Amino acid sequence: MHIPDGFLNIATVGTTYAVSAGGVGYGLRKARSKLMEKQVPMMGIMAAFIFAAQMLNFPIIGGTSGHLIGAALAAILLGPGSAVLIMACILIAQCLIFQDGGLLALGANVLNMGIIASFAGYYLYLGTTRILGEERRGRLFGGFIAAWGSVFLASIACAIELAVSGTVPIRVALPAMAGWHALIGIGEGAITVAVLSFVMATRSDLLELRKV
Repeated sequence: MHIPDGFLNIATVGTTYAVSAGGVGYGLRKARSKLMEKQVPMMGIMAAFIFAAQMLNFPIIGGTSGHLIGAALAAILLGPGSAVLIMACILIAQCLIFQDGGLLALGANVLNMGIIASFAGYYLYLGTTRILGEERRGRLFGGFIAAWGSVFLASIACAIELAVSGTVPIRVALPAMAGWHALIGIGEGAITVAVLSFVMATRSDLLELRKV
């Protein structure tokens, strides 16, 4: 899902950078006011896990690629603000060190995989657990829905950005991105459920839903 340079027009680059800067700023404010000391090492562990998981890429269309995101899992365990910071750090490192995603497209990548995926995952999990309850079944099903939905919605945002920039027609970009990521989301959902199941068995206190 990383967008390389040359695929977005100037208007889209500027807009996505502005929105992403606002999202990261929001995450920093929330981290300063709400982040507990025991969560700091958890953020590092989560960042390392997601970074490794994102190394598996699947080529899709027009030079873009699909992969696991991990934002929903981070948002469930640490809150969406912290998840945005984790994802932004990962995406910056991937861009500057591994040339995975363009520098001009960094704002769009942070918006899609950091902000949209984190908040979508958080609220999908919140809504699902409110309906099904916060027992084991409800939390695991909520984790799957959150992970799948975060990937799917982020891919739609990516397709729209490419179409608005005139890179790929929306009739091509949307089915390709959404279709592939609907399948990738199943894998992400399964991994998220596995991690949540492990956390519930070992550190259930980490699953106290973090406030936005």
